[in-house]
Amino acid sequence: MTVPSIPTFVPALTTEAQPIVSEAEMQAAVRTLLLGLGEDPDREGLRDTPKRMVKALKFLTSGYQQSLDELLNGAIFPEDLDEMVLVRDIDLFSSCEHHIWPIIGKVHVAYIPNGKVIGLSKIARICEMYARRLQVQERLTAQIADALQGLLNPQGVAVVVEASHMCMVMRGVQKPGSWTSTSAMRGVFSSDSRTRQEFFNLISHSPASR
Repeated sequence: MTVPSIPTFVPALTTEAQPIVSEAEMQAAVRTLLLGLGEDPDREGLRDTPKRMVKALKFLTSGYQQSLDELLNGAIFPEDLDEMVLVRDIDLFSSCEHHIWPIIGKVHVAYIPNGKVIGLSKIARICEMYARRLQVQERLTAQIADALQGLLNPQGVAVVVEASHMCMVMRGVQKPGSWTSTSAMRGVFSSDSRTRQEFFNLISHSPASR
């Protein structure tokens, strides 16, 4: 019996890199999964499921096709500030790389400028870019912090992610209501306990506008 060859992963060098597996092959793989589950992929309710699932997965992993340069579009500005900038409660939707099940939560991001500031919406977009990849929460948290540290060279960056993992809620240990918190501290947030505590105090209370 001939064993089909398995495509080898080739990292994309640019956002224009072509996929090594066609969309038709991806849809065929979903069809095989449905057959393996004992379903009839030709019945009315499932006939378009392979196409829909591939489209959904491509959207949920669209962060692989984005780069920081494209995302920022020049939105870094000179500014002589040295006080904390905080964007909190950024909605997070990602996918666990172990089961490709949802990770749902919030991200809190702060930095202390060092001659440059970034457009506030770009902070949310950076979180979104890394979230729209297959992830583990620990790496996602570090990637957001390291991206801002590299882009701005600020005095420090702090990131906290609080999320619920559907692979813990709907399967396995099945613990609804459980949340995972991860943090990444860079620069002064790591070295100065008072700055770090100020950040945690700011994200621990409800904003006045709510």
